[in-house]
Amino acid sequence: MKVKSILVSQPEPSTAKSPYFDLADKSNLKIDFRPFIQIEGITAKEFRQTRIQIMEHSAVIFTSRTAIDHFFRICEEMRLTVPDSMKYFCISEATAFYLQKYIVYRKRKIFYANGRFADLAVVMKKHKDENFLLPLSDIHKQDIPNVLEKEGYKYSKAILYRTVSSDLSDLSEIKYDVLVFFSPSGIKSLFQNFPDFVQENTRIASFGPATAKAVIDAGLRLDIQAPTAQAPSMTMALEQYIKKSSKN
Repeated sequence: MKVKSILVSQPEPSTAKSPYFDLADKSNLKIDFRPFIQIEGITAKEFRQTRIQIMEHSAVIFTSRTAIDHFFRICEEMRLTVPDSMKYFCISEATAFYLQKYIVYRKRKIFYANGRFADLAVVMKKHKDENFLLPLSDIHKQDIPNVLEKEGYKYSKAILYRTVSSDLSDLSEIKYDVLVFFSPSGIKSLFQNFPDFVQENTRIASFGPATAKAVIDAGLRLDIQAPTAQAPSMTMALEQYIKKSSKN
């Protein structure tokens, strides 16, 4: 069956040069964007119940901009002044530069890697005596804590924000040819918002192995998968499927 409409379960791209817009123009498609999940910060009261003392840590590990936002938010809510001596270890240069939103960048001890935590762990080896704080979401991969434990780092895992399902009640029904998902939480949100959802002719696209597993575990048919050797991006996977389906 031909594809005429796609719903992408993410925010609409902020730039006009998105490959999704190119795909829509090239294939004469209707592509809508709607986040199925959203980030919600835990309250200062909730964080106090974890008994984690931020000021007992001498370094913070940041794996995302979201983690930075919620770290400084919780510090502000708890009326904590982060000392100038605090060290920051960031997953990438872009994440490190984002710290400028909260601190005087050139006057702080900031270290970063190239986007891979394994490489950041190498940088951290020169600072093995630090007591690290690792801000995370309630839903996170165990890869990073596993590396820290394997290497013997002293650290605390701080859950500062959670992933929750968006309210999609204004969407009376989901009538799209393709639904695109990027996380298991998106699949969970689908059924929380539409408990009677039946796939029928709707094609499901997923990005990443964890999302693919969630699709199958939910009893859905997985029609489009990325990344693959032939389609490293979701838009490439969609384009290939659209071309194939238009011939049938």
